[in-house]
Amino acid sequence: MTRSLWIVCAGALTLLGTQLEAHHSMAEYLTTERVTIQGEVVGFDFHNPHSFIFVRVTDADGATTQYAIEWSASSQLASRGIRANTLRPGDTLVITGFPAQNRAERRMRLMELERPSDGFVFRHRTGEVLG
Repeated sequence: MTRSLWIVCAGALTLLGTQLEAHHSMAEYLTTERVTIQGEVVGFDFHNPHSFIFVRVTDADGATTQYAIEWSASSQLASRGIRANTLRPGDTLVITGFPAQNRAERRMRLMELERPSDGFVFRHRTGEVLG
């Protein structure tokens, strides 16, 4: 019985590890490219497993597009001093990151963020796991 239990536990841990690896895949993004957008925050979802910033971008013709910017987990961000009220609707941000494989989705994976109004800057550290 004990041997069977160990086999089941080992199998479950193997599957869990595979799912965690898949969860942190960057396959959805073009990691060889970086794009920069500037826009106004319309929402900030600060939670695990990933936080999202929703930004309205206005182009030169006055047309607006909303982007979903994937950021790190709230627990990881909190360890860097980011809180649920760090970003507020109306804040103007300059965001640099990896674009989605499908650019029509208007999604990005955040690498750098700047709020020009007060000089707030966030950059992922070299080698930091984007959790």
